[in-house]
Amino acid sequence: MGNTEIQPNKIKQLKRGQRIALISTFLILFLAVFKWLVGHFFNSQLLVADAWHSLSDVLINLTSLIGLWLASRKKTTRFPYGLYRAETLACFFIGVLIIYIGVDLFREGWGKLFQLELTTEFPVFPVGAALVSCAIACVLAVKQRAVGKAIGSQALLATARDAFFDIFTSLVVLVGILLVYAEIPYVEGVVVIIISIFIVKLGIETAITSVLILMDANLDSDLQSEIEEKLNSIYGVKGVTGVKIRQSGPFKMVECIIRTNPSLPLYRTHSLADRAEEILFNDYDNIESAFVHVEPDKNHVIKAIVPVHSKDGINSRIHGHFGRAPYFMIFTLNGEEIEVLNYYENEFLDQREHIGLKVVRAISAYSADLLFAANVGEISFHMLKNNFVDIYKVDKEITVADAVHAYQNNELAAIFEPTHSIENSPVMKS
Repeated sequence: MGNTEIQPNKIKQLKRGQRIALISTFLILFLAVFKWLVGHFFNSQLLVADAWHSLSDVLINLTSLIGLWLASRKKTTRFPYGLYRAETLACFFIGVLIIYIGVDLFREGWGKLFQLELTTEFPVFPVGAALVSCAIACVLAVKQRAVGKAIGSQALLATARDAFFDIFTSLVVLVGILLVYAEIPYVEGVVVIIISIFIVKLGIETAITSVLILMDANLDSDLQSEIEEKLNSIYGVKGVTGVKIRQSGPFKMVECIIRTNPSLPLYRTHSLADRAEEILFNDYDNIESAFVHVEPDKNHVIKAIVPVHSKDGINSRIHGHFGRAPYFMIFTLNGEEIEVLNYYENEFLDQREHIGLKVVRAISAYSADLLFAANVGEISFHMLKNNFVDIYKVDKEITVADAVHAYQNNELAAIFEPTHSIENSPVMKS
């Protein structure tokens, strides 16, 4: 059971990522050319160096763009799972490029420690170019991060982080230009070196994360716990194990095992798996496929409910009609052991209509596996079956102990249809 067909909205997400990556590439290319021209004509070597830094960012954005384009390609016989991981591979190269940029910037900063360029005129155009660079980098960083989070693109998030560092780099360039004009040594080089260290750290983290994703490491333990909690809340699920989350480009692929009542028919287990997959797809936009395997709960302790006349434990006598019973005994069966857990007192006996419906809603909180009953009306029957409750026919007025003994000896017949219609319900006649 599972869904591996890419959904149209996910294609739209990838296209959106491609658009922002393409726009970012052209803007950064414009910035690189602009800074190089200003630096060249106004003799600002620091601005020229920053232009080369921006040009390397163009290569990063192109890598991200190529990765997103490959990830959006249709699945083929050779690549049945799609090319989503091309985006992750692109993210790895982005990390390597960021490391290279950081090392190059470190060398530049080291060189600035021992150099001091003199200028007699205030560098209006270089300062203006640095300010424009800061502004554009800020807009790009915010936009790339927003889109990256929206579509779950690791490559866009990586380029957004690099764009945020570009803001600081441009500020350092601005400060450096002013320091050179003021003939103050050392400070520029020190700040550039500090920023380069952060950039190298960013590149290493990006590259390592990409490698871990390519090796199918689980990097989202919080999501794993959240999925387990959601699936455990499904009526009929007795436990969730083996939750595995695989990152594949901007999407996640989930595998898990849900345990349920061993007596559940095959079509009901399929329905349970479909419900689990529906929750995963509806609640998480970045889950592209889900494989839910259903297994019988081998160590399952059966929880049962039976309508009774009184609270006399296993000696309580079974009431003749499900909805009209004054009490419902809730107990567990573990092999030969019977443990009474609770009693539910029927609070709807003074009402004339839909008593069975209201009782089922009330006792559904106990998550029972089976019900012993002499008679079950049409509405109650269908609601109980929808809640994965097996219903067994017993004679009225026998004790709960006798009913359990008959069940354990396979002497009870399962009820596969209501014992009476709505029109023939004792409640309607009364």
